[in-house]
Amino acid sequence: MKVGHQTDFTSGNIPKQLISFSIPMLLGNILQTFYTTVDSIWVGRFLGPEALGAVSVSHPVAFVMIAFVLGLGMAVNIMVAQYLGAKKHLELKNTIGTSLTLFTAIGVILTVFGLLFHQGILEAIQTPDTILPLASSYLYVYFWGLIFIFLYNTIGGILRGLGDSKTPLLLLVYSTIINIILDPFFIIGIPPFPKMGVAGASLATVIAQAFSGLLGIFYIYRMNLFHFTRDFLSPKIELIKVMLKIGLPAGAQQTFVSLGFLVLTAFVNGFGDKVVAAYGAATRTDNFSFLPAMTFSLAISSMAGQNLGARDFTRAKEVARWGAIISVLFAIPVSIIVYFFADTLLKIFTTDSEVIRIGVSYLRIVAFTYIPFSAMFAYNGFLRGAGDTMQTMINTLLSLWVIRIPIAKILSMNHLLGINGVWIGFAIGPLAGFLLAYGYFRTGKWKNKIIVNSFYGSEKS
Repeated sequence: MKVGHQTDFTSGNIPKQLISFSIPMLLGNILQTFYTTVDSIWVGRFLGPEALGAVSVSHPVAFVMIAFVLGLGMAVNIMVAQYLGAKKHLELKNTIGTSLTLFTAIGVILTVFGLLFHQGILEAIQTPDTILPLASSYLYVYFWGLIFIFLYNTIGGILRGLGDSKTPLLLLVYSTIINIILDPFFIIGIPPFPKMGVAGASLATVIAQAFSGLLGIFYIYRMNLFHFTRDFLSPKIELIKVMLKIGLPAGAQQTFVSLGFLVLTAFVNGFGDKVVAAYGAATRTDNFSFLPAMTFSLAISSMAGQNLGARDFTRAKEVARWGAIISVLFAIPVSIIVYFFADTLLKIFTTDSEVIRIGVSYLRIVAFTYIPFSAMFAYNGFLRGAGDTMQTMINTLLSLWVIRIPIAKILSMNHLLGINGVWIGFAIGPLAGFLLAYGYFRTGKWKNKIIVNSFYGSEKS
């Protein structure tokens, strides 16, 4: 079954494959982050700190709504990779059809939920009154585009499982260009369009996401991966069970992580709109800094998944080792740049001196945590590739809910530390997460989680 840019990762030079497969995904992740960054630049520069804070508050709320489905999408990536490695082409084809139907249905349900309840969520996390109406208008428009977000991410997971990281990049290139072009028209009202403010930023994003999602459907149709037939689009119960077995822990992980960051956002909101704006600008820098680690984690999942599907454990573990090494080597210079050039990076988003001062303190506290964060993501990526998403959920929830959130809350109550207590809490979690992920990787228990185990009676080790 040869499709598009499909790549066989069960043989060849691992570091070379890892880097060449990751580069298109890294560029794609940069472009995806650029979506929110461009919005923040336009909003922060032309509409002021309150509008920037509104966009910043909106993102974790939006992510809570989509996190569970994004976690389920990881299951699609894992299943495609393992079925491809095991040469189970019928299961591969049925996984693609089932996932597209399932995620479209979930997208419709969550769109209705988001439209009805986004205002209440914003109020529950103590969004400042100066920001609340703006954030509500942003989210109302955003939720109309949920189904397209799900479509793109499902298609991206399918293609990455097949070893194709180039097509998702091209889809993002097109949609990012559309977003960049439309932003000023909708935000500041370039004729003939009215000035929509933060809602305009959201509308530009929705239109761009709709383009990438629909173009993705067209692409996999042309590649004979999608069929408008009842048999293809009918969900297969046995595959939904596998998808849920892998995807429920991953989805729960994404949901609890997003809820955790929503709680942390609530801590930040309590310090006023300047701190909210600073946090929003600083986390835009954070998002770019995390991209190499997140990208290599995705690459490791796909590469390890194919090798584990083929039962080559020795090569799969080499994928994890090289992934961790390369990811950390990327993280070191990023940490140095963020620490020493924090103020310069923040000035991209705002000219407010108080917002910049607060943001600098955040970035200098968290900058060098990108190193253990990268190693943690590498080993969690391997565990996801094995289908052991329950353990990655446990690792992440312990480091966030047992360590990061309580420490952030306790330290922020110290009047000498104030908001810096929250920043310190942010910095401690990644080290604990790495130790948990690496320790479990060493046990080898992940071998029992591989979804194609029933197809084999022996293994290569």
